[in-house]
Amino acid sequence: MSLAQRILDGDLRAAARLMRDLDDGFRSAAEEMKSLYPHTGRAFILGITGPPGAGKSTLVDQLTAAYRQRGRRVGVVAIDPTSPFTGGAILGDRIRMNRHAEDPGVFIRSLATRGHMGGLSRSTGDVVNVMDAMGMDVVIIETVGVGQDEIDIVRMAHTTVVVSVPGLGDDIQAIKAGVLEIGDLFVVNKADREGADRTARELAAMLEMKQAKPGDWQPKVLLTEASRNKGIEEMVDEIEAHHGHLVNSGALERLKEERSARQFMDLLRERLFAEVYGHIHVNGRFREIVEDMAARRTDPYSAVEMIIAERFTGRQASNP
Repeated sequence: MSLAQRILDGDLRAAARLMRDLDDGFRSAAEEMKSLYPHTGRAFILGITGPPGAGKSTLVDQLTAAYRQRGRRVGVVAIDPTSPFTGGAILGDRIRMNRHAEDPGVFIRSLATRGHMGGLSRSTGDVVNVMDAMGMDVVIIETVGVGQDEIDIVRMAHTTVVVSVPGLGDDIQAIKAGVLEIGDLFVVNKADREGADRTARELAAMLEMKQAKPGDWQPKVLLTEASRNKGIEEMVDEIEAHHGHLVNSGALERLKEERSARQFMDLLRERLFAEVYGHIHVNGRFREIVEDMAARRTDPYSAVEMIIAERFTGRQASNP
């Protein structure tokens, strides 16, 4: 029996194995995903992003518990920093969520960034699809927490929560440079700390300055203390309200179409690169091109045109 069929039959070990194969880039995993894809598109995808130390993992742990109390099956994709020694995930997020390990309605997978920028791992979208096919009602993606460039999450999640925390010096530092634009809900965690109310007020003031069209969603700012389970129910209610807004406005279908388009383009880009680079690496052309460029016998633009012509038109291009 294929991994895909075993996953559809509820085999959690098969799901874990396929996720590992996807993360390792095995071609066999793509064949399994072809069978699983028709069973995806039903899960609600929730993104949690913010700076390191904001308490994202604790928030995700409490959100998972809250959704389970509401009878929802939850998948968690926790993006961890890449270990400089093994290249794998440090698994700190999974340790924090250990209390859900025995719950059959929760599936947690840690992924390493492996140098991928934007706060996500290369295989995040595929792993989300596996959880979707498993029948998870909600899939929570927690980004790695690297800083201001974590905007990939908005391209994958239906609802994006930006987590901040008081006491970072510049309280708005973590949501500058476009991150303010991606949030559907803003959460000031560790609200028992001094300055939490001021951080929330500044956030709210910045959001009010945004130009909004009639009927657009208006993001709110909430205060939470994840370690004490305070403000979590209000947070879930606001997330559900945004989900309802997406459904009623038709925006959810547009988000799904955009995600499908990006998934296709990302896969096409990855496969085309692997096809072309793999070919010239094996036959030694890559080394020749690099040496010619270093000696200024050719330029990178002409070299790329030459390789594309050779690979996709079948003709031998002359080396300029």
